[in-house]
Amino acid sequence: MKTVMKLFTVTTMLLTISCQSGTDNASNATNDNTTAANAGGQEKVNDNDSQKDVVKIAMGSKDHTTLVAALKQADLITSLSNAGPFTVFAPINAAFDKLPAGTLQNLMKDDKKADLQNILQYHVAVSVLKADGFTDGQVIGMVNGDNITVSVKNGKIMLNNSATIITSIPASNGIIHVIDGLLLPPAKK
Repeated sequence: MKTVMKLFTVTTMLLTISCQSGTDNASNATNDNTTAANAGGQEKVNDNDSQKDVVKIAMGSKDHTTLVAALKQADLITSLSNAGPFTVFAPINAAFDKLPAGTLQNLMKDDKKADLQNILQYHVAVSVLKADGFTDGQVIGMVNGDNITVSVKNGKIMLNNSATIITSIPASNGIIHVIDGLLLPPAKK
């Protein structure tokens, strides 16, 4: 009988240890999955079949490498990868090249992140605004709280009289209007 009791005790201890180990592994697996899920937003979704969002379209464009680098530096990739809807006025690389020497490099510094965010958010509206819907004199509220003004002349659409829409690209979470100039927010009073 003592042998049966010892065997029962040993078996019970082994089962208890085994169950605790399994619980720890399940807990670790859950923590690993939670950590992986929290490691990024929609920009981390790998989907080659669906229409691309505004960020993925920009990332796939050789003409928007500067814009993408600025979005990364400003921590705006996740925001613009979300559901939207967004209208993004996306300056081409040449638009950034028109800035005075050193300006872009200065804006890409960590201590200038707020300034960079302000400029980039001045290129985004929360809605889908198609080019054929723009009217001369139209005022559009931008994410940073300022407005841009649209001019339509001879079929050309200009923003703040400084950037022309070159083309428009629909995205899963809005639309991108490729522009040839950089939009600079008005100076704060």
